[in-house]
Amino acid sequence: MTEDSPSPASPRQQKVQSAEVGVGILKALAELAPATSLSKLSDYVAMPASKVHRYLQALVDSGFAEQDPVTNHYRLGRSALQVGLAALSQLDVLKISAPELIALRDDLNETCFLAVWGNKGPTVVYVEQSLGAVTLVTQIGSVLPLLSSSTGLVFDTFLSNAETASLREAESASLNAKQLKEIDRHLKEIRRTGVHQIHGLLMAGVNAVSSPVFAMGNKLVGVVTVVGSASVFTDEHQSMAAQKLSRTARAISARMGGEMPNS
Repeated sequence: MTEDSPSPASPRQQKVQSAEVGVGILKALAELAPATSLSKLSDYVAMPASKVHRYLQALVDSGFAEQDPVTNHYRLGRSALQVGLAALSQLDVLKISAPELIALRDDLNETCFLAVWGNKGPTVVYVEQSLGAVTLVTQIGSVLPLLSSSTGLVFDTFLSNAETASLREAESASLNAKQLKEIDRHLKEIRRTGVHQIHGLLMAGVNAVSSPVFAMGNKLVGVVTVVGSASVFTDEHQSMAAQKLSRTARAISARMGGEMPNS
């Protein structure tokens, strides 16, 4: 070994480096969610596919990653989701909202959920499913559209233009002038009332009601939503749910030191 040659890494250093690579691949799986191919993941982390594959196998064995047997694509595993949920549980908005949404679900017997603003837009982080025979599949980790979901429109109303601009621009590209005008009408109504009711906007036959949650400084930290089948979640039932959801959102906000901003 020459004087200028780097010293070989110690076993401990090798473990640290290996852990850093593994965490990097895990983060990439999250950023490429819901699933990605080995080649795309390899390109994303700028590593040879053979090296990425070795780390993926270790992540699969530990439950932090899963491979779809049909597509062979990789996604986050149950262990990664458990860690993510444990981290989310430290957020005040989730801890405070959970018991309120359980009570609201029990009262209305409709699916209730909390969404926060993620790097890809409105992201579901907590769900209380309806206890009825028919439930609506709203999964933790689902990313909702900004302009074609009740939840997204509430985010668009109360977040700054800087936060929503790129997503709004992307989704607006496929809309005509009449649709954009209708969206602006929705935003004004949401700001005035603090609640948004919609019939079949995101999915035909599914109605929804959403309301914002604010923390100290009246900063928007989440949106709570009730969804139900249009056959059961009728106008009268939905209006009642809107009133109860609005009270729930205000109660959560109050516990977090926030309130609905003046329109």
